[in-house]
Amino acid sequence: MKIDHVHFYVEDAKAWRDWFVYHLGFQVVADSGIPSTFLQKEDCIPLEGRNDAHTCTQVVKSGPVYFLLSSALLPSSPVAEFLRQHPPGVADIAFCVENVEQVISLAQVHGAKVLQPVQQQQCGQKYIKWGKIAAWGSLSHTLIERGVGGDGGDEGDKGAISSSSSSSSSFAAIDHIVLNVNAGDLERAVTWYQNILDFQPQQTFNIQTARSALYSQVMVSGNGEVQLPINEPASANSQIQEFLNVNRGPGIQHIALRTRNIVDAIAQFRATGLCLLPVPKGYYSQIQQRKGLPLSTDELDAIARQEILVDWKENTFFGSKNIIPVLLQIFTQPIFRQPTFFFEFIERRYQAQGFGEGNFRALFAAIENEQIKRGSLKDFG
Repeated sequence: MKIDHVHFYVEDAKAWRDWFVYHLGFQVVADSGIPSTFLQKEDCIPLEGRNDAHTCTQVVKSGPVYFLLSSALLPSSPVAEFLRQHPPGVADIAFCVENVEQVISLAQVHGAKVLQPVQQQQCGQKYIKWGKIAAWGSLSHTLIERGVGGDGGDEGDKGAISSSSSSSSSFAAIDHIVLNVNAGDLERAVTWYQNILDFQPQQTFNIQTARSALYSQVMVSGNGEVQLPINEPASANSQIQEFLNVNRGPGIQHIALRTRNIVDAIAQFRATGLCLLPVPKGYYSQIQQRKGLPLSTDELDAIARQEILVDWKENTFFGSKNIIPVLLQIFTQPIFRQPTFFFEFIERRYQAQGFGEGNFRALFAAIENEQIKRGSLKDFG
């Protein structure tokens, strides 16, 4: 399983296309001469109603990362219905799977609602099969199988969208996608993803401060390619509860985009005016006091100038040179008017795995500070 693409429902698709190009260096995917149900000439992708009478859809990419951006042209558009219920955000996460019929069948056995039965289309020598299921809240999952030949060939999910662009500014991958669910629903959501998409639980987090708290369970696909942390609020004034209130239900809180050089990338993003979360006061002083800091003074200074979070696990080494894997992360402010969806940028040095608890706590504190500024969380100190 792989993430094929992510579909956003927004108020103005063309404006958000330009936002991704200007602020994050994405490229526009040209659509001239493409059938209305598919994205690319060479790598087909299902898309309901592309630039048709009721919906305008734009597509942007950075390396292997593809985002679809749809806005309503008429009240009959599915985007209009989504935006009547929620602020702009992620409506669908598409996964590339090896056998779409099998996945859809398993989903039905476990009670999932099929929104679109399996369809098939030949695209030259390649074929594509796809279906769609309802997921958590208003989120859906398009399930895509790609291959070669009329009988399906043997490529399976190896046929996921790929890009010939490999510029240094491109993102390397979608590292993970985070889902927020209502209080008390975490266990049910975990079971849903286990039963229907064969995700397995990995790390768990119980983050608490003097002001608020959350629980989180990281889910990982069977092949390890997709990471889906799921959060639920553990206090009435939790930042997760604020998201649920403003979003009017569960939904995708953020998407983490992996980059090869986060320091240079963030410097470029800041130059475009992208708004990023500041680190908590005294953060780097605490980092320097931690045992086994695996960064030189110059490296830490460069990271601190860009206000990037740093984490590592002591006594964990990469290869035979006793190199310590390092996790570097930074987060945008919410990109829409409402305090809901934001992006994370992440660099995993020396194959750093999982999610650092130190960074998780620092993010939690940084978002709390933004809640205090918005007046949705009381400052006790």
